[in-house]
Amino acid sequence: MIKQYSGIAPKGDLLLIQQLCKKLKGKSFLHINSTREGGGVAEILNRMIPLLQGLGIDARWDVIEGDAEFFDFTKKTHNALQGNSEKYTKKMWDYYYEVNRRNRKNLNLDADAVLIHDPQPAPLIEYRHRRPKSRKNVWMWRCHIDISNPMASVWSNLKKYVVKYDTAIFSVSKFAKSLPIDEFIVTPSIDPLSDKNRDLTESEINEVGDRLNIPRDKPLILQVSRFDRFKDPIGVINAYKIVKKYNDCCLVLVGSPASDDPEGEAILNEVKEFAGNDPDIHILMLPPDNHMEINALQRMADVILQKSIKEGFGLTVSEAMWKEKPVIGGAVGGIPLQIVHGVTGFVVHSVEGAAFRIRQILANPEMASRMGQRGKEYVRNNFLLTRQIRDYLSVWYCNMNKGKNVIEL
Repeated sequence: MIKQYSGIAPKGDLLLIQQLCKKLKGKSFLHINSTREGGGVAEILNRMIPLLQGLGIDARWDVIEGDAEFFDFTKKTHNALQGNSEKYTKKMWDYYYEVNRRNRKNLNLDADAVLIHDPQPAPLIEYRHRRPKSRKNVWMWRCHIDISNPMASVWSNLKKYVVKYDTAIFSVSKFAKSLPIDEFIVTPSIDPLSDKNRDLTESEINEVGDRLNIPRDKPLILQVSRFDRFKDPIGVINAYKIVKKYNDCCLVLVGSPASDDPEGEAILNEVKEFAGNDPDIHILMLPPDNHMEINALQRMADVILQKSIKEGFGLTVSEAMWKEKPVIGGAVGGIPLQIVHGVTGFVVHSVEGAAFRIRQILANPEMASRMGQRGKEYVRNNFLLTRQIRDYLSVWYCNMNKGKNVIEL
């Protein structure tokens, strides 16, 4: 399967993956997160696991189960780690641990490498299988969110588990915390061959536009993201309203539900109320597996936004750039790593700044085309799935051979 990426992904990444897999062939690699659908983590794992299996790695993906009380707590924790002030009780933390304790009974945690994604399953480190030194396993905690300025007490509680891992992996260097374990930076990625990113025919694009009642007779502004206050959908509508005074255009806000995000429906309703009866604002909640529809919408768009006010990485930016679209993003999280300001798009700090850049792009189609072409090449060299596989395998291999000379690779 990895051969399908030849001519698309950088040759050096493919060669290094092959060499690493020779060293790791037959070993087991377990990923655990909190949902199989909705959000970038699930999308990446859905594509990565089969590729790893095809490379000779015994790769598995499991999901922890929880009830509404558990996911209300973890959503609150997600927000607190990104800087919100939240109220907690000891009972809530005890229940968080208890749900993880229950899950370990249904999970086979015995693997050569275990990669735990985000806070929800972090306490599973307490149930690590202890092996003889000759068969040492590696446990890695992967944080996908911005914890650069967390609520102190929440980070303190989570840190009790994190420090027991061999390694912590962050998406952006400024997210990393001072820890007594090894830390690595691995940026997320997109799969250029998935339904969300593969090339589409004009008839496929038109079919989606017709089915979703998206007009094609005026410029289209698009934001694809979960309905989350940190994604600032209200700010996007306000930017659109400023642009609308000068440019006849339409706005599409599209998201998908996630089983580990209990706030989504309430925020969706807030956004619909704020949009009012404007016929040029289209708010769509699509099923998590409607990847081709997202692909088509991104290809229809003239300008794509990711106007987050807090962000882990914001992979919709790379998705849009892969379609050769100019992107406007908030100056937060991993967005400035993806957008080279003035080259592949624009980084903004306000609603007014977003509106100004939208108008600039709409008025300069040649500039927009150049930005799109540069953006696609930037994604090719930095944010494809093959590069992330290379990085995960490298972190695993380095931890497995800690203290040894691994130059022979």
